[in-house]
Amino acid sequence: MTDPWLHIVGIGEDGMEGLVPATRAVVEAAEVIIGGDRHHTLTETVTAERLAWPHPFDALISTIENLRGRRVVILATGDPLWFSVGARIGRAINPAEIVYHPQLSAFQLAAARMGWSLPDVETLTVHGRPVEQMIAFIQPDAQLLVLTTGAETPGQIARFLTERGFGKSRMTVLAAMGGKDEARFDGLAESWDHTVPAFNTLAVECVAAPDAALLPRVPGLADDLFLSDGTMTKQEVRAATVAKLMPMRGALLWDIGTGCGSVAIEWMRAARYARAVGIEPRADRRAMAAANALALGVPKLALVEGSVPAALTGLDAPDAIFIGGGLSRETFDAAWAALRPLGRLVANAVTLESEAELIALHKEHGGDLVKLQVHRAEPVGRLTGWRPSMPVTQWSLVKR
Repeated sequence: MTDPWLHIVGIGEDGMEGLVPATRAVVEAAEVIIGGDRHHTLTETVTAERLAWPHPFDALISTIENLRGRRVVILATGDPLWFSVGARIGRAINPAEIVYHPQLSAFQLAAARMGWSLPDVETLTVHGRPVEQMIAFIQPDAQLLVLTTGAETPGQIARFLTERGFGKSRMTVLAAMGGKDEARFDGLAESWDHTVPAFNTLAVECVAAPDAALLPRVPGLADDLFLSDGTMTKQEVRAATVAKLMPMRGALLWDIGTGCGSVAIEWMRAARYARAVGIEPRADRRAMAAANALALGVPKLALVEGSVPAALTGLDAPDAIFIGGGLSRETFDAAWAALRPLGRLVANAVTLESEAELIALHKEHGGDLVKLQVHRAEPVGRLTGWRPSMPVTQWSLVKR
């Protein structure tokens, strides 16, 4: 068995004094210590070679590998495996070579300060990531703990809340928790004007006004929430489509013919860390998809220019595929070959020609073939009648 040579140590605002004796001994015996300026300040009594986080940060793994054979300590804040550098290192270096030394995380400290039950809280990070990704978690009565990017982040989140009818939400910024300079700032989203330290954790109690925007994470958002040129998978059909695609944590969707991105966006909102690539040849529609993704809290939607099947080459293998445009036998064959085992494929058709293609594919490959049609109540003179939408033929199957 490989002997551990790399120690990843969580440290709090109380520095060396907050470490248990065994962990403190590891830090004091280190030949090389890697961390940020704050970490080095907290351990300044220890004599060791000091390295800052590399730039770009992606060079971290090669920096660590070059130190193999020496006693190396990497300092992280709190729990190194909770939205921190430890998980990234553990994916690149054999875990048998690593010893983790966790400290209380910012989430645990913040929950204690707020008196919140941690299992009942959404724990999020926007540290070094798009702040907009927290928008998907704005729900009535939700409690959010957010690791922020800097002093400006609480103000940005206050604006998101206010714009969506959650201006009465209570916000608390907690800084330097556990240290002599610990500070707390309280206020409402609609009137937030505090100047806070750059290193902080934000707690939000979401309070919805009667006219607040309700954006559930289950599929089926209202059509008017999306910028669109009219060519989009409509609300009820979209809900059925995403259900058949089965969003799962961390899973990847190819949205072929993404249009305004409605299916890809609903997929990403429906499961934590779900990813999507939208393939769309038209620049105007890609622009709409990008704007929709930002507004609805999934800014990491990837967009690819090109026509299928050529545009599929080189993409990561997907867990699910939606074909909403560009359906052909050639596109299906390329998509099906790329789909991972247990992957889900859904194709929708509104024209007779596309429907005929789906019927033929269904005969060859099986799966479920259904026809969906929605009727909406609309005025007919002074009365009300049912106006039908175009029927949609939907084919879905699982790769076994």
